[in-house]
Amino acid sequence: MRRLVILFALVSAPAILHGQYRITNTFAVGGEGGWDYVVPDPANHRIFVARQTRVMVIDEANGALLGEVAGIHGAHGTAVAEGSGHGFATSGNDSSIVMFDLKTFKVLGRVHAAEDADAIIYDPASDRVFSLNGDAHSSTVVDPHSGKVVANVELGGKPEYGASGGDGMVYASITDKSEIVEIDAKKLSVVRRWSTAPCKQPVAMAIDRAHHRLFSGCRSGVMAVSDIRAGKIVATIPIGSGTDGAAYDAASGDIFVSCADGTLAIVHQDAPDTYHLLQTLKTAPGGRNMGLDPTTHRVFVVSAKMGPEPAESTAANPRRKAQPIAGSFTVMVIAKEGAAK
Repeated sequence: MRRLVILFALVSAPAILHGQYRITNTFAVGGEGGWDYVVPDPANHRIFVARQTRVMVIDEANGALLGEVAGIHGAHGTAVAEGSGHGFATSGNDSSIVMFDLKTFKVLGRVHAAEDADAIIYDPASDRVFSLNGDAHSSTVVDPHSGKVVANVELGGKPEYGASGGDGMVYASITDKSEIVEIDAKKLSVVRRWSTAPCKQPVAMAIDRAHHRLFSGCRSGVMAVSDIRAGKIVATIPIGSGTDGAAYDAASGDIFVSCADGTLAIVHQDAPDTYHLLQTLKTAPGGRNMGLDPTTHRVFVVSAKMGPEPAESTAANPRRKAQPIAGSFTVMVIAKEGAAK
């Protein structure tokens, strides 16, 4: 009898029943420079990856470089506004937003945003694009058809990433104040804000629109879950360090948080207010950015090998940060075991 009980317990373990994730492929994409946000384009099964001077467009199936959006100075985020045929990329070093053609990747225009234009998202409910300008403590709102600035919204703190609620509300993580702000996308004003404590310095963000839950990846080593309607934190789950990317897969109820320490935290949603850490998958050092294609349920984590820390600071590298080794940039494809390729 004891043997049967032990066997049943093993088979019933949540991680086994749910299925484990693994790295199914690694694409050697190469190229020079650092990187930032990874933004999937599910309709075309490709990902946009910011690479300092340009945005690389990569085929999800084989890692092939489909093209690049050039002429960007400090690339950070990308937003896909499918209905307009336009994409938007932040150019942080010159405080601008670049509009490009989603088919040819040709730059169509550039507008001034604000200092430290960083992440950028598209809100389909309002049909507007929102950049999150870190040092300027603001969001620049752009019409995706004309490419013109609609307004600048003061956020009262340093925003990092954001998410569209799908109902006319947009959310942004305010990292220096450990808060979430809710923006009315039509009235273009902040209508609410709430603390993410005990989560400190929220950066990455994902959303479960059906259950009105917001997931914040925090630099303090936890993922915080907000009840959007109540405006409060309802759960926290430990993750790795150095997170900068998160995503939610509604089909599986899994949340993914990528971390610079070379781990991908995979958290399962048991109920809107109940979660457990399903798996900690080893990726690669520096793998802090990721994207999820919700149609294939594949996760894409990027990284590169780093050179030694410079002995002296320079104008181009005042903080003496180790730089990526040219040609070593890779995209790791992560999927559940047994999933169709």
